[in-house]
Amino acid sequence: MAKIGIFVGSSGGVTLGAAEKLKELFEDASLINMEEDYEDLEQFEEFDVLLIGSSTWGQGDPQRDWIDPLYEMENEKPDLSGKYVAFFGAGDQVTHGEHFVSALAKMKDVFTKLGADTEYGYTSTKGYEYKFSLAQRDGKFCGLAIDNINQEDLTNERVLNWAKQLKKEMGI
Repeated sequence: MAKIGIFVGSSGGVTLGAAEKLKELFEDASLINMEEDYEDLEQFEEFDVLLIGSSTWGQGDPQRDWIDPLYEMENEKPDLSGKYVAFFGAGDQVTHGEHFVSALAKMKDVFTKLGADTEYGYTSTKGYEYKFSLAQRDGKFCGLAIDNINQEDLTNERVLNWAKQLKKEMGI
């Protein structure tokens, strides 16, 4: 059975809440809070599947607890080939619709450059109203987009459906 690591950076708690729900749905998964539990890049090596969570801040940037690890990844270039990786995160499509969940794409690009298989967990953009998102690739988000500010009533269903989708796509 695949060993699953859920790595999450969350400031407002929305992305962390999604990560906790994912941990329930993937029973043997480990949850690594980037602020409290992350130690070094070697932690990624422990897992076959990485579920990477981050809220989006500023000009579409990942949450602050991801800044140093992403910098280290880009400089140390760990080999992530053979890892299945999917992305999830929170944003506000109305107030910050010009960069809605763009952090997902920025993180996806880093993991892809390091050899990870990041073509999992794409979700529909239908039902969202935003101006622009780097996370929109070929008409879909390159991960799970959560908006608890404007669509909190849809979050649980979106997380459940995404988990089912990943289990099917990744065969886990």
